[in-house]
Amino acid sequence: MRWALIFWIFVMSAIAYLDRVNISIAGEALAHDFRLDDVQLGWVFSAFVLGYALFQAPGGRLADRFGPRWILTFGVVWWGVFTALSAAVPIVAGALWILIGVRFSLGIGESVVYPASNLLVAKWIPSSERGIANGLIFAGVGVGAGITPPLIFYVLENYGWRWSFWVSAILGMLAGVVWYLLARDVPEEHPWVDRQERAYIEAGLPQPAERHHSHQTLPWSAIFRSKELLAVTASYFAYGYAAYIFFTWFFIYLSSVRKLNLKASSYYAMLPFIAMAICSPLGGWISDRLTSRYGKRAGRCGIAVVGIALAALFIALATQVASAELASIVLAGGAGALYLSQSSFWSVTADLAGSSAGSVSGVMNMGGQIGGAVTASLSPWIAKNYGWTASFLVAASLCVLGSVAWLFVNPERELTSRPAGFLRSVHGGVNDPEDMHH
Repeated sequence: MRWALIFWIFVMSAIAYLDRVNISIAGEALAHDFRLDDVQLGWVFSAFVLGYALFQAPGGRLADRFGPRWILTFGVVWWGVFTALSAAVPIVAGALWILIGVRFSLGIGESVVYPASNLLVAKWIPSSERGIANGLIFAGVGVGAGITPPLIFYVLENYGWRWSFWVSAILGMLAGVVWYLLARDVPEEHPWVDRQERAYIEAGLPQPAERHHSHQTLPWSAIFRSKELLAVTASYFAYGYAAYIFFTWFFIYLSSVRKLNLKASSYYAMLPFIAMAICSPLGGWISDRLTSRYGKRAGRCGIAVVGIALAALFIALATQVASAELASIVLAGGAGALYLSQSSFWSVTADLAGSSAGSVSGVMNMGGQIGGAVTASLSPWIAKNYGWTASFLVAASLCVLGSVAWLFVNPERELTSRPAGFLRSVHGGVNDPEDMHH
């Protein structure tokens, strides 16, 4: 049953990315109708990511409070409504600000998806399987973003850009209904989980962390003083900056800068997302294997260091390639290398936080999405003033920093509501009756 739930989160992840990437394919037609330049279109792109980023931590806290079943259902309904509203914006004075408001609200709805999913992973998936579980969930990113270019191109050609949003909204609503019927917050609540699977799940959870957090949610002060979380969040900022170039500007880059025709661009734009869909579960599988053999430091942190560093190399190399087709392939290699590390971010936060995984991964993902919001607007500005090569080199440089940040992460150091010094004094023996009471 745990894998059925992971599969359906994979489906919802794919639809979520269809909902957010469709505007990058429909962007030129939308910009033409609303008479927007690239910088104004960048504001529309950034509005979604800003709403998505700002509500990551609150969305994660809501998941911790109300459970992933209800919060994911609510989020899917919300984002379906605002995806539909994206299609309904009239061509009037001030339409740019209406588009920005609608896309910001869509971002709020989608903000709960991955923090709530990570809480479900923390409750349902043994620690030894979290790499592949998160890898499968985020393979949905590649699948959703990968099918978007040809699907949206077909809809654009035959029905116009507004229908690209209607189709996405309908698919999201249907997926949300199935999720509500299928999911439960914990294994013991699910009628289809047999005794054997429940015992296997419980035996594989990181018991000390689970016991410590089983009846409480970590306070924000404890979350923000974690050096591990700050390092992972900084790395995820760099990760998000690089990833969102593919989600927002890659299609337009191929068609406008590299001069591929619209149909060819729609197919070459699939390559990075195919690479993401393959490398996300592959990276999770490698991470689990290395973790079981060498420990979490090698399995979680090691794959992240290598994957993000390789992404930097591929992205930088692509700027030196003359052929548009070959540049697309090299950049796809960069996207795939980036996604080798994806599961590490989410597996580590689930292990560190236990029952507060929603809040903790929400903080981390907020960093990643702020990186995405920055690249959506900054990349075209850099390109306008210094050229697209400079835009990609900035992303590559940030990837180097993101790789280095993982060297400062200890995945075995669980988050606690007590300062580290207090725990050391307890384990070393203390005489203060008040401390012993706590």
